[in-house]
Amino acid sequence: MTSPSMGERVKRVLLVDADEAFGNVLQEVLGEPGYAIRQVFTPHQAIAEISSTDADAILLNLASEEQSQRYLLRMASELPLAPPIITFGWSEQIASALQLFRDGAVDFLEQPLDVQELRFAINRACRRAAMSRELAAAQQMLRGQQVEGLLGSSAAMSRVNDVIHKVAGVFTTVLVTGESGTGKGLVAKAIHNLSPRTTKPFVAFSVCSFPDSLIDDELFGHERGAFTGASQARRGRFEEANGGTIFIDEIGDLALPLQAKLLRALQERTVSRLGSNVCHPIDVRVISATNRNLEQMVREGTFREDLYFRISVVKVEMPRLRERTDDIPQLAEYFLRMFAKLHKKPCRSMTPGFTGALTRHSWPGNVRELQNVIERSVVLGNGHERLGIDDLPPELEGLSISDELPKGSFHDAVRNFKRELVRASLAMHKGNKLKAAKELGISRCYLHRLLNQLEVVEGRDQGESAGETDLEEAEDESLVRVDEEAAPSVGGAKAFRSVVRIA
Repeated sequence: MTSPSMGERVKRVLLVDADEAFGNVLQEVLGEPGYAIRQVFTPHQAIAEISSTDADAILLNLASEEQSQRYLLRMASELPLAPPIITFGWSEQIASALQLFRDGAVDFLEQPLDVQELRFAINRACRRAAMSRELAAAQQMLRGQQVEGLLGSSAAMSRVNDVIHKVAGVFTTVLVTGESGTGKGLVAKAIHNLSPRTTKPFVAFSVCSFPDSLIDDELFGHERGAFTGASQARRGRFEEANGGTIFIDEIGDLALPLQAKLLRALQERTVSRLGSNVCHPIDVRVISATNRNLEQMVREGTFREDLYFRISVVKVEMPRLRERTDDIPQLAEYFLRMFAKLHKKPCRSMTPGFTGALTRHSWPGNVRELQNVIERSVVLGNGHERLGIDDLPPELEGLSISDELPKGSFHDAVRNFKRELVRASLAMHKGNKLKAAKELGISRCYLHRLLNQLEVVEGRDQGESAGETDLEEAEDESLVRVDEEAAPSVGGAKAFRSVVRIA
């Protein structure tokens, strides 16, 4: 018998046969190094083995009790990666074999067994098992492309998800940056959940939640008698996270003396409690987050350069919500389902006008602000199954266009859409035509022509003085003039696509 080639996986076979002597013969014929045979004597014993065994195939003798055989097939069919089952028996047992085929068996071999045929059947079953494992791994990888809680299919979020998956399996520090409300904490939790440390503690600590005088105690702990009121020893967050991950949020607000102690802990992988000189070894992965510019703080001397390089081996930049407006409908639908279930409300969907207003808002509070808007709309809404423009909060009311799709001829629909888009933009900018034109991506002169063509009734721009008018007209020269047939503008076309897609 030839040895398996270098790197070839040994084929593991679970034999179900009451004759121990037959198992010894089979081990002799198909044994090491190409095959590994493990024998059990009844289908019930095989059932006990099947959920934990790493077998690539099962050889089942049909001489055993038929009900036990079928029960084994049924149990195997309920497992996600159960090994394929090959049956063997005498010619008069073919009827039983056909029944087991219907129950999920993959092959039948007639006794007396031909060794070459047996090898061929086992190899085929092992290839089938390998394909099943590869398919399951591929499906798991596809499911993992989008990290739980970090919704969005935009290019910006795809880059974030890619970095998370790459860095999760390695032991290195990660710095997550971005504005407040972008989901930095979700990134830290996702990295921990996808890492080998997922069964160990995940400890989150926000620097802003404690005064400087307490942060040392919170992070590193204290011994009994270290200060007045310290009646017993207390472990810090680092020791609580031992073996797992610690997430330090708003690390840019950490005072310089504490930065030095944190740096020493990261370098030496030990911590010392207040009131003690004993160093406790720690095995902790550190993920930090901040909405501040640490590079600038290093230049200004308010953040240690050596600590910055220590905590930012890998950096993840969270995009602002206004930079990924294509993700807003998906996020809004997720929050809608969540809060409708939480507050027992009938809301199930959103009208095009409601969604369109969401996509046109600037979202200074990012995803957290969107979450609050959806919850408020669900709680204070009119109780309908669809959230409409009447359910929008005051700060978004001026951004809504219509809950209905355009009706009539194509040209009438486009004309009506232009009129409502111009009105919404003017309302959002309190009548300032220069700002409205910039929002729409057109020149102020073209906006004036639109107002005349569409018969939009409007007064003089609020806050527009003679000096401001001269400035606006001077700035108009730097704007690209758009032909009348190009309307709606880039911004308008985007809003229009949003309305059509949601409907």
